[in-house]
Amino acid sequence: MYVLAMSEHILIIDFGSQVTQLIARRVRESGVYSEIVPYQSAEAALEREGLRGIILSGGPASVLEGESPRAPDKVFELGLPVLGICYGEQVMCAQLGGSVEASDHREFGRAFLTVSHHCPLFDGVWSEGERHQVWMSHGDRVVTIPDGFLVVGTSDGAPFAAICDEHRQFYAVQFHPEVVHTPDGGKLYRNFVIDICGCHGDWSMASFKDDSIARIKKQAGFERVICGLSGGVDSAVTAVLIHEAIGDQLTCIFVDHGLMRAGEAEDVVRLFREAYNITLVHVDASEQFLNALDGISDPEVKRKTIGKLFIDVFEAEAAKIGGATYLAQGTLYPDVIESVSFTGGPSVTIKSHHNVGGLPERMNMQLMEPLRELFKDEVRELGRELGLPNHFVGRHPFPGPGLAIRIPGAISRDKIEILRKADLIYLDEIRKAGLYDAIWQAFAVLLPVQTVGVMGDGRTYDYVCGLRAVTSTDGMTADYYHFDHDFLSQTATRIINEVRGINRVVYDITSKPPGTIEWE
Repeated sequence: MYVLAMSEHILIIDFGSQVTQLIARRVRESGVYSEIVPYQSAEAALEREGLRGIILSGGPASVLEGESPRAPDKVFELGLPVLGICYGEQVMCAQLGGSVEASDHREFGRAFLTVSHHCPLFDGVWSEGERHQVWMSHGDRVVTIPDGFLVVGTSDGAPFAAICDEHRQFYAVQFHPEVVHTPDGGKLYRNFVIDICGCHGDWSMASFKDDSIARIKKQAGFERVICGLSGGVDSAVTAVLIHEAIGDQLTCIFVDHGLMRAGEAEDVVRLFREAYNITLVHVDASEQFLNALDGISDPEVKRKTIGKLFIDVFEAEAAKIGGATYLAQGTLYPDVIESVSFTGGPSVTIKSHHNVGGLPERMNMQLMEPLRELFKDEVRELGRELGLPNHFVGRHPFPGPGLAIRIPGAISRDKIEILRKADLIYLDEIRKAGLYDAIWQAFAVLLPVQTVGVMGDGRTYDYVCGLRAVTSTDGMTADYYHFDHDFLSQTATRIINEVRGINRVVYDITSKPPGTIEWE
């Protein structure tokens, strides 16, 4: 794995928390580069130049278990500031001489912390005696703190909700400052990385762009590079960045599987051929994909079918070009972190529609992944730095399998056209209302349900269309968008009147991705 050279950075040791990536985002929001490593491989990362501080993440384990994760002892011997979060606080206390026990007052969700003493972590944010909302998620709690520590915050279920040892610059909190439900959490992270760790906060996307262009030039030399375009933001930014570095040494291949939204395939071709003059091979493989998907209803089989056929088509086109040494992919930092997760679990399944597994080995090419240090919103920012048009950079995320997984059950050409029309109307109404940029992702789903309805003087037996819209800052947590009734009424009326095959529209108001109807 390539490690971006940084004059200063913060290391985040991951114990398996679902929100560890949010910690990295909060650090980067302060203008400081952050890197996540699993606890098993943290020892080597502690040797890197430019390390200014360490954060211990939360995690699902209990320090009371015999073989639960621990931080390398070296973390506490380097003389660097350390911040422990939730499980990270418990690990810090357990390893430095304190004690932890199972709590009879567990805290999950919103809680309130009372500041009992001043602490540099709270400078300019919280004052002694104040009470503030935080987000808790713990069953164990610290009951004895190590020598040298002071209690600076308490909650109903955690008498040691925030502690610090200012002499050694060790800080720990039982709550999660990284989530939006701790309103001042981002300021606490800024205090840690800027004031306590002494970072300058000068990491920017402009400097990342310049460093990346130089790195790509060095990596590619005079060799040729092939980049697979999906129609999404990630692969587009990857292609434009590489083209900025090596020009005509880059060839892009756009495999059009016929499952994109209305007009998006044409938009990709127009952007790359006309606006950027990038060499582009456009392969219309829609009939191949639709024939291969005929009769398939299982969502994972759909994914694998699409993924395999994509590889076959892409490989055939790449063979025609010949002579390329590198394959460029739009891999992002969340993909990298999921792929090395020490907890295993569902990440392989979740990632199955993001990456083209096995393609580099089959094609005997080396990977080029210039975005692997970035989060989604940072990719958008880089796209703007590169001059990509706002309408393209700000496009809502859309999964690789496209409309195929917006149709639970078996798909058909008729269903795809019905859904494409409904989806187009939905996004049109969102844009007319000036809401597109306020929403992280919106899409329509053609549900595998048909209902009887009355339209005019006749009965219909048509499909139900589901609408979903979520807000998010990073694509890792989301809540549904609160449309007003008039908007939903207008949108539903248009869909029913203009799309033959739909006679009912519903809006999904769940806050988490529901089952097979994905939002990313």
